[in-house]
Parts: sequence; C-alpha cells; structure tokens
Amino acid sequence: MRKYFGTDGIRGRANEGFMTAEMAMKVAAAAGQEMARAQHRSRVVVAKDTRLSGYMIEAAMQAGFVSVGMDVMLLGPVPTPAVGMLTRSLRADLGVMISASHNSFEDNGIKLFGADGFKLSDETELAIEARIDAQRQQSRAGPEQLGRARRIDDAAARYIEAVKSSFPRHLGLEGLRIVVDCAHGAAYKVAPTVLWELGAELVVLGDEPNGMNINKDRGSTHLDAVRAKVVETRADLGLALDGDADRVILIDEKGRVVDGDQLMAVIAKDWSRRGLLATPHVVATVMSNLGLERCLAAEGITLLRTKVGDRYVVEAMRAGGHNLGGEQSGHLVMTDYATTGDGLLASLQLLACLRAQDQPMSQLTRMFEPVPQLLRNVRYQGGDPLAAPHVQEMLQQTEQSLGEQGRLVVRKSGTEPLIRVMLEGDDASLINDLADKLCKIIEEVSTD
Repeated sequence: MRKYFGTDGIRGRANEGFMTAEMAMKVAAAAGQEMARAQHRSRVVVAKDTRLSGYMIEAAMQAGFVSVGMDVMLLGPVPTPAVGMLTRSLRADLGVMISASHNSFEDNGIKLFGADGFKLSDETELAIEARIDAQRQQSRAGPEQLGRARRIDDAAARYIEAVKSSFPRHLGLEGLRIVVDCAHGAAYKVAPTVLWELGAELVVLGDEPNGMNINKDRGSTHLDAVRAKVVETRADLGLALDGDADRVILIDEKGRVVDGDQLMAVIAKDWSRRGLLATPHVVATVMSNLGLERCLAAEGITLLRTKVGDRYVVEAMRAGGHNLGGEQSGHLVMTDYATTGDGLLASLQLLACLRAQDQPMSQLTRMFEPVPQLLRNVRYQGGDPLAAPHVQEMLQQTEQSLGEQGRLVVRKSGTEPLIRVMLEGDDASLINDLADKLCKIIEEVSTD
C-alpha cells in the first residue's frame, strides 16, 4: 500500500496534509536521492500549472533538490507532457510537474517522471515513500556540493515545436474555425500558439489565469462554455483541455461532446489503415465503453484493458510495444510522439484525420454508439466495504445478470473515500436496476 502517492502522483489541498511546503521539500529530497546517478552531476526539471500554490510548492521543491546536490532547471507554466519530453531532451535524471490536473485551484499535486520521460513505477514511488518515512534525507550535500537552479527560458518554445512536428507537413489548418478552451491552465499560451501557427482561425477561452481560476467553469470537466461558443461562432469544432493539458474533450460543430473513447476509435482506425499502428492492439482502462471494444474488433483491433490511470495504460503499452492508448476521460497516449497523455498532441492527430478525410467533425467522430453506461459513487467511512460477504454476493449476482452483454467494474477511488461503481450493458433498464441494488448494499455495509 502506498501512503502518499495515488494513481497520479501526490495530491491534496494546498498548504494542508501532504501539500505543504515542508512536505514538498521532503518529497524533493527523497526523490532526488533515489533518482541521483553517481556517473554525473544529477539534474531535475521542475514545471507547474497556473495555481497560486504552485509558487510555494515550486520554491520548496527547489530547496529540497538543491539540498541533496541536484541542479534544478525551472520550466515555469507548461503542460504535463512537456515535462516528460524535456526531462528526456535535457538529459535530466528526474522530472516534476506541480499540478492537480482538473481539480480546482485549492488543490495541488506532484507528478514525478524518470530520466526516460515516463512516469515513475509503483516500485520507485514506494522507494521514495520509504525514504520520506525513514527520514533518510539526513545525508545532505556539503556546502561545496549544493545544487544550482536556473530558468529554462525557451521551455514552452521547445514544446511548441515538438508538438507541431507531429502534424503532417502536407496538411494545414487553414479555413478551420476552432474554439480552444485552455481552462486558465498550463496550456494557456502554448495551445493557441500551436493552432494559430498551423493556420487555424481561433476563438480562445480560458487563457487569462489569475492563480485561482484554473478549471473554474472552463476546461474538459466544464463544457458548457466551449459548447455554447462553438454553436455561437459556427465553429468547425471545439477543444477543451484540462488544467495541465494532458487530456482533451472535443466538441463537434453541432455542440455534441466527443470523449476519449471516440477519439481513440478515430485514430486507431486511421492508423491501422495507414500502417501506423505498431500492433493490432489499443490499450485502454476498464472504464472505456464496450462500444469501443466492439468498434475496434470490427477493424481487426483488440482492446486491451488496464486499471484506471494513464500510468497503467502507458506501462501496458511499453510492455507490449503498442503505440496507441488512452482513457475515456480524454487522456490519449501516443508513444511515437510523447511519454504521457497529451491533449494538444491528440487534438492535432484528430485534426489531421479531419483534414485528410474532408468531412464534418460530427461525422468523423461518430465511430460507434456507446453502450449504456452508469457511473455511481458511494462514500464510505473506513474499512473495506467491498470485502463484506453481502457485497461479494451481490457482485457475483450482478455479473451473472449481465452475462456477456455487459460489464461491471467496482473499485476504490485512489484519491477519495469512495467506492466507484460502473455498469454497462445493452439493456439500460437492467443496468440501472442492478446499479441501484448494488449501491444500496454497499451503502448499508458502509454505515454499519
């Protein structure tokens, strides 16, 4: 069991619990010692999104790294995927993104990347936790071995050029009107720059961060504004990023939402037909819709499922040599171009398909009819309600009722005291009835 790290780094309310300056310094010192290499002077890149608390966490982590002899390269506000790219490009031993992704500004988080640009494994995170708890950071660097810190002024420009290079050279975005919602987050400069330089006519939302408005009524989890603007301006599509820009939700020209499952289906089909899919497999989590699985199967592509979390998607992709994966929430991972989910990169791949196939976005992205799916959250107060005999019995009965025409996924949240229940199947009435019964049993056990 991990104590500090969840499914996507360490996360919590700013200046409380695990998100204090003191804790950030401990995490930096422990991670610096764990990831340092004796062959050379160790380096770490540190980036953040636009949260007010980012200044505090950044300064504390800089002090922690310097105290154990690591040189710090500060990137400023850039998307999470830029950290993966620049950690590798700058030959750093460690990368840090200070962000709580789609959460509101009151929260913040710490995501760690290895020298290869990929997120750290569970084993490495456990080793860092052990260092924190054992307080093995006492072996500080001597005065002459202290690290140095400097700003990398062209970090955003490096990322912009890398993302643009993924777009086919013979295509452009001229004639396309795109609404892009940057969620007042890390991509508020880079996303409009990339799209404009490729030729698009832009309507930009969420590009005025003030430290406290990140994800507020904007971005991939608050779609009303971008949907309304697409319809109002008669745009060809809308793109909604989240606070650290590692995910995207698309809005077609009719104002309809297109989630990560539909985006994966479009790209998988296109890549498969052009011989760009490394294997006849796409990797997704247990939350992806059954409709995606059936759609891909019709193209001769197998959907492989992992636990929830883009890190697990990436691990499975690397293990099997697959180059396309993602999550329903809009994390799309394309390892030919990036080491983690990248909302802007995924958007460009969709736009390349749109340009090549010359059809409206609503037609391009309606790859399958989603199977009815229900998501429920049940709060609990300690213990493990899923281990209760009554719950186990109901889980078995539910799976038997669904048979081969549906799926059941029940799991504990990695960030909150919640049991997350997902049911899907062709019979919407049946899954609603089953969800009611199952959630009722879990609630009863949780309050005993």
